[in-house]
Amino acid sequence: MIRKAEPTDAAFAAPLIYEAIGDIANMLTGAQEADEAIRMMGEFFAQKNNRLSYENALIAMDEGVPVGLALFYHGSQTEAMDQPFVDHVQRLTGKAPRIVKEAKDDEFYLDTVVVSDACRGKGIGKKLLEAFEKEAERRGHERVALLVDEENGRARQLYESIGYRQDGTIMLNGHLFSHMVKELTVLV
Repeated sequence: MIRKAEPTDAAFAAPLIYEAIGDIANMLTGAQEADEAIRMMGEFFAQKNNRLSYENALIAMDEGVPVGLALFYHGSQTEAMDQPFVDHVQRLTGKAPRIVKEAKDDEFYLDTVVVSDACRGKGIGKKLLEAFEKEAERRGHERVALLVDEENGRARQLYESIGYRQDGTIMLNGHLFSHMVKELTVLV
């Protein structure tokens, strides 16, 4: 089952997001250590109006236990979704971070999709991708996008198998990612 996230999902979501995005979490939060980044991401997840907010997330459940999540937002909202992180890091360090824009303005963007280690290989990630695409259609968006690390061939194969195609690359925190897109059929 896939459900909308709630603020109380933060304790589950933050460590899983950290696992998926790694050192990008440190850049977003200004934290030096993983534990501190996870704590801060949990706080952001429980709040509204930011890229990690529960408002922008779906949770995959298995027998009443959360096992995966998808985070998303529209590319035209990137600056607004990132501003809380810029403000936070600037307060913390005195210096505003440079957050690279991952999504184009005409895309409904999948920021993160991740499944708990013990539940991988069971099709949960694919169900989260389908739910993300349905959410895009429900909101009237015709184009979805995501990034995949150039070194993650398994994920890339999954995305290609369901219709995503590469339309460019982007460098984030020293890692090269393929930017992949898919056109959706939206009934008006």
